[in-house]
Amino acid sequence: MSHPIAADLLLTGARIHTVDPDLPEAEALAVHDGTIVWVGPDAEAEAWAGPDTERVDAGGRLVLPGFIDAHNHVRLGSDDACVQLAGVRTLDAILDRIGEWREAHPDARWIEAEAFDYSAIPGGRMPTAADLDPVTGDTPAIVLSYDVHTAWLNTAAMRRLGVSRDRVDLPFGTAAVDPATGEPTGFVKDFAIKGLSRDGHRALRELGVPWASPDRQYGRLAKSLDDAIRFGITTVVEPQNSLDDLELFERARAEGRLRSRIVAALFHPRGTSDEELDLFAACARMYSGDRLRVGPLKLYIDDVVEPRTAALLEPYTGCGAHRGETFYPAEEFAELLAGLDARGFQCFVHATGDRGIRTVLDAVEHARSVNGPRDARHQVVHVECLDPQDVSRFAELGVVACMQPRHCAPEIAGPGQDWAENVGEGRWHKAWPMRSLHDAGAVLAFSSDWNVAEMDPMIGIYTAVTRRPLGGGDPWQPGETVDVATAVHGYTMGSAYANFLDTERGSLTVGKAADFVVLSRNILEIPAESIPGTVARIVVVAGEIVHTAQDVPAEGGPVSSEGQGVSFEGRGVGSEGRAVSPEDRDVSLDA
Repeated sequence: MSHPIAADLLLTGARIHTVDPDLPEAEALAVHDGTIVWVGPDAEAEAWAGPDTERVDAGGRLVLPGFIDAHNHVRLGSDDACVQLAGVRTLDAILDRIGEWREAHPDARWIEAEAFDYSAIPGGRMPTAADLDPVTGDTPAIVLSYDVHTAWLNTAAMRRLGVSRDRVDLPFGTAAVDPATGEPTGFVKDFAIKGLSRDGHRALRELGVPWASPDRQYGRLAKSLDDAIRFGITTVVEPQNSLDDLELFERARAEGRLRSRIVAALFHPRGTSDEELDLFAACARMYSGDRLRVGPLKLYIDDVVEPRTAALLEPYTGCGAHRGETFYPAEEFAELLAGLDARGFQCFVHATGDRGIRTVLDAVEHARSVNGPRDARHQVVHVECLDPQDVSRFAELGVVACMQPRHCAPEIAGPGQDWAENVGEGRWHKAWPMRSLHDAGAVLAFSSDWNVAEMDPMIGIYTAVTRRPLGGGDPWQPGETVDVATAVHGYTMGSAYANFLDTERGSLTVGKAADFVVLSRNILEIPAESIPGTVARIVVVAGEIVHTAQDVPAEGGPVSSEGQGVSFEGRGVGSEGRAVSPEDRDVSLDA
């Protein structure tokens, strides 16, 4: 039986995990005009074929909906011009790497580095200018933490940026001071809140920090967008942008680098005016398409556990009465959220500490009591340290838990790391309670938080399922693991729902966008330790093949010659993202 329309693209020979409970599995699907028009068995697929239909034979491989990364700083990204400190575990090694870079770049006007780990600083203290000065000399240096929540300056940079004992409240952060002398130490808190704001970024640019220049920003964005599509991330939620940043996405779209769809949240720092909210609302109306959508608001209630700036219910271990602060008094934040809710805004609220999270949940409860319940889908982003009393409130209040599974890996947050040591063993049961939230009916939206952690969804899924180190080893808090299907749901339908995309994306369902990924391994069946290293063999967005990868072993071993590879015929893109011409009608991806 033929159909009134022929498919533009026909996928067959697949093990399709649809993430649709009405039709959980299938072998084939047909796409027309960027939309899925049929899902079913191979035996019925040929009826959708026409003379111009592009065919993809999945070779028995697993096909999933395109991943939706619900919190991915593609615009912030990682910068090749910076000294790379990821994985450097001691202060001496950090200084050695910075010193080597300086020797290799003697004419550099600035030394910029990224991804320093708080745990590398001995004695649980924060770094100082005195640590940097011997290897940086008179060249100003700025070193960003791996979470980009803090900055570390040398003395020359403090002079250049105007940091002094009389000027510690900066447009790009808050300078820590020595309690004995009152002099700034070189450590700057609140960088994510102030330095990444519109005013903060402009200030850094005007002060001549190369990292803040438009070209460097665009370079980071373009590279991150390339990585996203390579990992099968077909929708990226960029969680913190100013109005100035949107032109970067426009440039990426014009230059063909915007292959993933984008949802861009606008940053709402404290003091945002009603006039600015009007601009935000107008911008959301202007950018409402399926490729670039603007609308949610990003707020902070607290900071992060590692430098002890998250808000906890009880004091940090070994820190006397110190339990961190919220950026707003609870009553003020409740009124703020109620006002934003009344205007119809969806809010993404960064909250890591148990008191910070409770403050957000209390504010949502207040908004519902004032405005009446609505389908707001406000998000608590991170949910790192959650008191058990608040677990059930997520589902009760309709709040989404936007979580980053990789953050709870033992080698990042577990015993011996700053996160675990700061909260203390008595509170480890509160750490990233993914299973508890899922069992209580909360919506889990999973994400990477790139460049805080690896962008690859396979690493996030592996950690959610095992809570083990990436290289293997003992799990940390294994009672809060989830199964692979739940983790996949968090990266697809959970994240789609969290962003009001569940009627458009997130499952391979007739009527939804044809965004999907063909994986090199069946992660639903292989041992969990084999999930990392699984790659996206083919990535499709709106029915267009936008990425292919070749020579990838199947199931963790060599691909056999008995049809285990993936092949397609027709148009698409090559493994480096280059266009495949219409003349290249027979392209094989068999490894």
